[in-house]
Amino acid sequence: ASAVIKRYVDLGNALNATALNAIGTRYVCLLNATELNIIDSNSLKLASLNPSNCTQLTKNILYAKAKQAFSDQKYLPAYYELVEPYLGGAPAVDLRALSKGNVSMNISTFSKLRRDSLLSLTPSEVQGLLGINLRDLQKWQNKSPIREWVQTQKQSELDKLHVGLTGGLQEGYMNIVTPKFQSPSAASPSAVAMTLHLLPALLISFLMTSVLS
Repeated sequence: ASAVIKRYVDLGNALNATALNAIGTRYVCLLNATELNIIDSNSLKLASLNPSNCTQLTKNILYAKAKQAFSDQKYLPAYYELVEPYLGGAPAVDLRALSKGNVSMNISTFSKLRRDSLLSLTPSEVQGLLGINLRDLQKWQNKSPIREWVQTQKQSELDKLHVGLTGGLQEGYMNIVTPKFQSPSAASPSAVAMTLHLLPALLISFLMTSVLS
């Protein structure tokens, strides 16, 4: 299939809507960057593709083209439905914009968002994206990359979502383990002086041991 597509393009044929529908979701992931970049964005208006299982590069390129193709409907309710198959390539700034539009993204689409984009979202932005599907977060919280997103959020902020998410960052608690030294009152002046002299080295040694363990 890849060889056929390459031959088709090498003969000077355009990857128009007809060609894209022939390629379909089954083979769209075979397109390389050069082939993807020659696609006329308007062709996506008449094509039916879903690159969610393709490489991140493929998803990034196709999302940019889909965004351009449907830009004239950006402020219409239909916009989200049109770009939804391509959202795996959306940057965080575009997801934040969608979060203000009550799009009610399904959890499957959410889990396939670009990893760096997803991890940069705040709990309130995620709430805006998922809408009525927010409770599905709890069911998927142990699956990557949702698990990593939960682990980087403050637990107090996750609690505000009221969906039972756990594993976020705790606040207000810090466990510090320090070396035990002889009290100054029970030690000779020379011993105290030696301890203070060695303190920086001892602390560095302690910290290195903690990190390596």
